[in-house]
Amino acid sequence: MFEALHGVSRIFHAGDVGGRSVLDELEAIAPVIAVYGNVDPPGPPLEARHVAEVGELTLHLSHGHELGSPTPDRLLDRYSGDVLVYGHTHRALVHRRGDRLVINPGAAGPKRFNVLPSVARLTIAGRHAEVEIVQLRA
Repeated sequence: MFEALHGVSRIFHAGDVGGRSVLDELEAIAPVIAVYGNVDPPGPPLEARHVAEVGELTLHLSHGHELGSPTPDRLLDRYSGDVLVYGHTHRALVHRRGDRLVINPGAAGPKRFNVLPSVARLTIAGRHAEVEIVQLRA
């Protein structure tokens, strides 16, 4: 994970954090903004959702469990951000609808749900966003 995130300026964690020690490890890479997932206790330092201006875009971060079974369409219909980042399903996904982007980075922890661990690297320049899903060694 450290190699995959080397050089990033900020880390957005979409929940199911796994404890303060995970946030501490990520903070060694870059500043972290994290939301709580359905297995995390709500409250500081974890938020229910977070909205940030990145470049000229608005990024919305939430776990997705607040929508029941999150899908790109449900997220796009509910939230107004340009880039929507969510977790919950632990399955990496990149979906575009027009100028809007939905990202699920997958899960960086131990292999679960028959999916390989992954993270997403998001690059924003002005109003342009590109994302790459990076598979981690299991």
